Amino acid sequence: MSTHSEPNPGHEPEKHEVDASAGYERTDANVTGIVVFITALAIFAAVTGLLCYGIGKVINAQLNKEDGPTTKWTKSVDVRQLGNMPSSPELQNKVAELTQTFPTPRLQTDDGNQDVADLHAREDLLLSNYTWVDQSKGTVRIPIERAMELIAQRGLPVAPPTQVQPPMTGDVRPTVTMPLTDGFARTSFEQEEAQEAAVRARQQSAEKQGTGSSQ
Repeated sequence: MSTHSEPNPGHEPEKHEVDASAGYERTDANVTGIVVFITALAIFAAVTGLLCYGIGKVINAQLNKEDGPTTKWTKSVDVRQLGNMPSSPELQNKVAELTQTFPTPRLQTDDGNQDVADLHAREDLLLSNYTWVDQSKGTVRIPIERAMELIAQRGLPVAPPTQVQPPMTGDVRPTVTMPLTDGFARTSFEQEEAQEAAVRARQQSAEKQGTGSSQ
């Protein structure tokens, strides 16, 4: 069964027609509502300001109570009255001396490329030369190339075989693959320095050959 009500032909809905002949709105704004809104906003701003001021006074009073009475040691000084202090050459020399003799680790003046290059240079010296480990005991650190030759001749000590249980059903023994690198690589800074050194060496050799041919 339909529940829609049929319109009553004897009753016509009210029509609110707008007279647009004047070309503007004829009714005035609600001045009372605007005045009430502005008044409420002003009261809210005043109450908020007073509340913030009171909270600040309470916090400052609590801090002053914890700090104790003001003395000559706790008195705040306006440093702007001191002005710019003159520079002292002796103080500058002292600061320069301290910065030069300051113990490590020092503040890096660059991005650390030179420090890494120096570290690798020290490592190369240890890996490529004979150095004492303990001179009293006669222990010497040998170059890595010589160590590799000795290992190739004598071999490494073989550890006794360990008892390994057989894998369970469905398990697979892990296989260890050889790494593609030994874990050490030169930084881009060192590579660029090596390339520049090679270019300079080629230029010097070419200049020497040109001088020899001209003679």
